[in-house]
Parts: sequence; structure tokens; C-alpha cells
Amino acid sequence: QVQLVESGGGLVQPGGSLRLSCAVSGGIFVANGMGWYRQAPGKQRELVASIIRGGNTNYADSVKGRFTISRDNAKNTVYLQMNSLKPEDTAVYYCNAYPFSRAFGQGTQVTVSS
Repeated sequence: QVQLVESGGGLVQPGGSLRLSCAVSGGIFVANGMGWYRQAPGKQRELVASIIRGGNTNYADSVKGRFTISRDNAKNTVYLQMNSLKPEDTAVYYCNAYPFSRAFGQGTQVTVSS
């Protein structure tokens, strides 16, 4: 059974930082490729960062230069370091296999507000 357990979200002021973690189990291996997605209220879920098998990373234009995706293959965990956060980054953040995603987990709420 696939399990995607996101953590690390919270309330942060604009300009602050958060580090999200996603522990993966049940047949998904972060070494094969992972993505971080987010869904803001009233909007569709979007891919914000991905890391593929070879290690290449890609970012949505809206987060480029501020977010960094990384992984620990031994722990089967993927991370998202988020710096210089903006109110428009407020969303529920999810991890999933990339490019072939499975069912999404619960996600972790990130709220950027003063």
C-alpha cells in the first residue's frame, strides 16, 4: 500500500522559510523521480518542483530560485526547502511520484501571512 506522508508545514511570515519532508513507502522509490505539488483554495493542483531519476531538477517559474527539491534515497524521503516565502505560496503541499503520480496523500498546509 502506497504511503505518502508529508510534514513540515505551518504558519510563517512573508520572507520566512520552511522545509517540507515526505516519507514514502509501499512501492514508490524516490530515486525513480518525485514531485512536489500544491493546491491553493479555489485553484487546481500544480506541480512546483520535480527531481528525476538522474537527479535533474525542475521548478515552476513562480518558485524558481526560492525552492529547492532534494531527496535521501536511503531514507526514501523527499524534501522541499522553501525560502523567501510569499503569501501566494499559501497552499496544501503534496508529494508524489513523478512523472507517473499515484493517489495523493493528505498533504501539509503552508500558510504565509503576517
